[in-house]
Amino acid sequence: MDRSYLVGFDPGRVPSPSYVVDRGALERNLRILDSVQQRTGCHILLALKGFAMFRVFPLISRYLKGVCASSPHEARLGREEFGGEVHGHAPAYSEADLRALLSFCDHIVFNSFSQWERFQRVIAEYSAPPQFGLRVNPRHSETDVALYDPCAPGSRLGIPRDQFTGRSLAGISGLHFHTLCEKGSDALARTAEAFEKQFGDFLPTMRWLNMGGGHHITKPNYDIDLLCEVIDHFKNKYDLTIYLEPGEAIAVHTGALITTVLDIVENDEPVAILDTSVTCHMPDVLEMPYRPDIRGAGAPGELAYTYRLGGVSCLAGDVLGMYSFARPLQPGDRLILEDMSHYTMVKTTTFNGVRLPSIVLYEPDSDSVEIVREFGYEDYRGRLS
Repeated sequence: MDRSYLVGFDPGRVPSPSYVVDRGALERNLRILDSVQQRTGCHILLALKGFAMFRVFPLISRYLKGVCASSPHEARLGREEFGGEVHGHAPAYSEADLRALLSFCDHIVFNSFSQWERFQRVIAEYSAPPQFGLRVNPRHSETDVALYDPCAPGSRLGIPRDQFTGRSLAGISGLHFHTLCEKGSDALARTAEAFEKQFGDFLPTMRWLNMGGGHHITKPNYDIDLLCEVIDHFKNKYDLTIYLEPGEAIAVHTGALITTVLDIVENDEPVAILDTSVTCHMPDVLEMPYRPDIRGAGAPGELAYTYRLGGVSCLAGDVLGMYSFARPLQPGDRLILEDMSHYTMVKTTTFNGVRLPSIVLYEPDSDSVEIVREFGYEDYRGRLS
């Protein structure tokens, strides 16, 4: 599978810092996802928590069936800018948020019986409510990092099997499980087996099953055949509509964060300070944690000149990591931080008043650049009072 993007792209063509999304690479991912839909009849949704660049929603909506949202704001964005199906789920709802979701969503998934039962009076006010589901927790962990494991001990996400005892499922038309993070279809197959053993007796009365996200469908060596087998099993055995809601698989290998070296300082080792910020613009580097690739750079000591790369905020730990380069870095050099479309734009903050990166769309067929959005003082001020 080809995973190239921004091939030969000159980072000097865009403001710095900028998120640059390659439209051609995005469409390549969408075609792969659509092939799964065509083979199995499943519905694939865009998880807005991972990628919500609505400038490209017209493209995405040509291939995918809708969006999944975790808040009224995401649901409204999906309804207004994407169209198609809008699915909502959150660990808990306030009454105000639930009322908003009831006006935007086609499916709403509850995370507990207590909220499902407590809000029946609110649901009864709506003459044409959406379909409702329950998120379940099969207590089967496949995720290596506890921060991202919905099935970790003490998780607040999903209802364990023993809590179904004595509960009515009247009004529930589907079940939802989301247990994966950056995993292959082998992890899904094991999870699906554990799910079916625990919750399979409820499926004959259901209309749909949502297998959540965390599926690395568009990454190299992902076993799409096995994914289709898992989907077909539940679809055919229980006569269900199957939903998947990947975020990363849609935008992975589609774009980069362009940044500029502002200064080189010395403190035990050379430190290059960039005009971007890890904590503000790519927080997963600190939370996950992981070390993003930089185009043309190597591991520490691999190339002739090694630097610690740091962000522009005052947080002491605003550090990207150690990288080596074939030549010395200089102030004004542009760097291309790889794979920065997903879980970046949706997570930015204006901590320290650091300016948000511009958002840029690159069209490889015409070699054209569209500066979709630039940010300034008002974006910082508007979040405060």
